[in-house]
Amino acid sequence: MPETIEIQLKKGVLGLCVLALLKRGDSYAYEIASRLSDAIDMGEGTIYPLMRRMQSDGLVETYLVESSAGPSRKYYRLSEAGREALAVQTADWKTFTDAVDAVLNEAPLTPVPENTTGDVQ
Repeated sequence: MPETIEIQLKKGVLGLCVLALLKRGDSYAYEIASRLSDAIDMGEGTIYPLMRRMQSDGLVETYLVESSAGPSRKYYRLSEAGREALAVQTADWKTFTDAVDAVLNEAPLTPVPENTTGDVQ
């Protein structure tokens, strides 16, 4: 059975949402998952592999915080590369949503420029 468009959209913007949350402040994975669950109904199990991948890609850095109520928590914060990725992805998201809105609202479409190889940019 094909995935619904809602599921595909959630998967597509999950990394952007995590970067945006971390821009507001450092956080641990469970807290990020809870916020995304409330905001876009994204499941907790999706966050942990994403956080590991973002760490491997250098988009986030981690540090441990001792807890009096249990084991230390691994906190995530944006790296400089993460801040740059957030800026680029936010601009890309805005361009994309503007284009989709134009199609949905039957507004005139602006042609997408092509590069010298003929690939759409």
